[in-house]
Amino acid sequence: MKLVIVGTGYVGLVSGACFAEFGYKTICVDKDKDRIEKLNSGKCPFYEPGMDDLLSKHLKNTKLLTFSSSLKESMIDADIVFITVGTPSRRLEDEADLSFVWTVADEISQNINSYCVVVTKSTVPVGTSKEIKKIINKKIAKDKFDIVSNPEFLREGSAINDFMRPDRVVIGTECNKSEEIMRELYRPLFLRETPIVSTTIETSEIIKYASNSFLATKIGFINEIADLCEVVGADVQDVSKAMGIDNRIGSKFLNAGPGYGGSCFPKDVIAFSSTAKKNGVELSILNSVHNSNNNRIKKIGDKIINKVDGGSLICFLGLSFKPNTDDIRESTSIKIANYLYDNGYKINCYDPKAIDNTKNEFQNYNYFNNSYDACKNVDAIVIGTEWNEFRALNFDEIGNIVKKRKIFDLRNIYNQIELEKKDFEYYATGK
Repeated sequence: MKLVIVGTGYVGLVSGACFAEFGYKTICVDKDKDRIEKLNSGKCPFYEPGMDDLLSKHLKNTKLLTFSSSLKESMIDADIVFITVGTPSRRLEDEADLSFVWTVADEISQNINSYCVVVTKSTVPVGTSKEIKKIINKKIAKDKFDIVSNPEFLREGSAINDFMRPDRVVIGTECNKSEEIMRELYRPLFLRETPIVSTTIETSEIIKYASNSFLATKIGFINEIADLCEVVGADVQDVSKAMGIDNRIGSKFLNAGPGYGGSCFPKDVIAFSSTAKKNGVELSILNSVHNSNNNRIKKIGDKIINKVDGGSLICFLGLSFKPNTDDIRESTSIKIANYLYDNGYKINCYDPKAIDNTKNEFQNYNYFNNSYDACKNVDAIVIGTEWNEFRALNFDEIGNIVKKRKIFDLRNIYNQIELEKKDFEYYATGK
């Protein structure tokens, strides 16, 4: 089976490398020739644990994975073509920007030379795959292709494991032929008894948005409970633990913090709500979740301002939106740092992987290569991302190099009593 993946962003590249690991001949296509050249040399454009090894293995050894800037050449005798381009939020609008999807759909229509399955893997509003079908139908007969929705559920930082050991695979189809082809594609997962959810295209598109929106709702809920806990003297970690033991609720995504960020949840929540509104349905819960998450930046920023003198130097440990990635898109840590900077504070920064990405966008901060240098002479420390290397910092050493012993642990990775024994002012989330 020959696979073509259009787009070498996060979803496309991880999917391509993992399909090659399954044993499929896979070509990843991108118009950016410089990016293709780097990929063919084995250089991954982002940090994801295990990706460098997969690229090296299948580029050099198996030769199952290749990269190309020519969709026309890549699509010769292709069995399946995946659309994996980005669908960011439109500026000043609450809907997904599908311009890249429409462009790729048109290009695919110009290069189909034999029957193939066209798969939408990008996160798209309901009805998008049907529109892709219409675009291709303008140039290609209906019997030359079928359209399928196959959303991804990859988490940055654990994407390879998520692909290889998914909770489920969702396949939205219109006919038995395309469903059989997709089931054969994912046959390597049968040994792990991975559930295959076969449904309609519209249902498949809804599943992805509904899943991400529900997880965002869980995060938003526990964060508001954390605010209440701080006021009444309760402990949100005990609350979430007790809630999570209930099988009806589950423990995942109940860790209080600065709010959700990244490339998926923020845009997917507002896009899902916008799609519903266009169809005459008000998703009031999601609107509230979105507003609550946005308001959280100011709320946490003001909490720090109330405890730290104006104009002080503050160290931020962690800039990526979550650990094990260099992705800073919609990072709550950076948003809080920006809020403090706009209010007259000076910022020191350190992150194990996201320094370069942050430097490219924010030049007014002081950047360091390790936690301890970043903490020198600061008036407060903010732990914004729960990287493993921040979990066992030497606070005896840190106490000797900071100007003031104040810690804002936005991820609750430390014990308050232990740090107070070392004469630190410790401010947790939801305690």
